[in-house]
Amino acid sequence: QVQLVESGGGLVQAGGSLRLSCAASRSIFSINTMDWYRQAPGKQRELVARITAGGSTNYADSVKGRFTISRDNAKKTAYLQMNSLKPADTAVYYCHLPFGNNWGQGTQVTVSS
Repeated sequence: QVQLVESGGGLVQAGGSLRLSCAASRSIFSINTMDWYRQAPGKQRELVARITAGGSTNYADSVKGRFTISRDNAKKTAYLQMNSLKPADTAVYYCHLPFGNNWGQGTQVTVSS
C-alpha cells in the first residue's frame, strides 16, 4: 500500500492561483501514472489531470489551459498548479495512484466570486 498526502488547498478569490502537492510514501511513485481528481458537493468525482511515468499529460476540458500537472520523482511528489481559478473549481481535490488504487485524504479548494 502507498500512502498519499495532499496539501496546498485553501480559500482563494476567483482569478487566483493555488498549487496542490501530493507526497507519496514509496518510490514506486516514480514508475507509475498519477492522477488528480476532484469532487464537488452533490457531484461525482471527476478526473482533472493525469501524468504518466514518462511525463505525458492529459486534462479535463474544463481545466485545459489553466491547470498544469507535474511531478518530481526524486521527491516522490506530484503537483497541480491551478491558475485563473473559478468558483466552479470549488471541490475536494484528491490525488490517485492507479497502481493499487491508492487515494489521498483530499484537500479542500474553495474559490469565492
